[in-house]
Amino acid sequence: MTTDKIIEPASFLPGRRRFLTTGSKLTLSAAAITLLAGCEGMRMGMADKMSSSADSTANDVAILNGAIDAELEAIAAYQLGAESGLLSKGVLDVAVAFQGDHKEHANLLASTVTQLGGAPNGPQTSYDFPVDKLKSERDVVEFAAGLEKGAVDAYVAAIPLFGNKDLAQAAGKILGAEAMHWATLRGALGLNPVPSPFVG
Repeated sequence: MTTDKIIEPASFLPGRRRFLTTGSKLTLSAAAITLLAGCEGMRMGMADKMSSSADSTANDVAILNGAIDAELEAIAAYQLGAESGLLSKGVLDVAVAFQGDHKEHANLLASTVTQLGGAPNGPQTSYDFPVDKLKSERDVVEFAAGLEKGAVDAYVAAIPLFGNKDLAQAAGKILGAEAMHWATLRGALGLNPVPSPFVG
């Protein structure tokens, strides 16, 4: 039986935990759900849908900023991998594509925070990534797989905590992308892309 140890940076865990901790007691506004779901048609009427109370809006901003923190950390991790010089062209292309997905998520979340009247979090000046352990392409891919598995786990845990079924649907769409990232990276490592019939 293959043991697949995944390197997971300690700094990624707090970001996910912040997202889950705030998310466990919140329901996103219709405007946030619209943005998260990526529904262009509904975005046009977003201003009319922002009628939540001040407390609800503050909670929306808190949960979204927790998600932004996690997305920005993933973007930084893929940048580290891309600049490492350890990736072959095919793997580098995949890493850049996955980073692009995380950038889209972060931009969407930041736009939602701004629409709700909040200030979106920005990237940290540095992250505590295990740079000294990244010596080969496999190390970098394992590191990225750990991040993606962490994102999968975060969304699996968050989805049942949301009271709004539209929010659960939007989170499920993001979860699907993260699960595909994780499966692809596992395949690149020569591991079973789907190690279990269930995730989380």
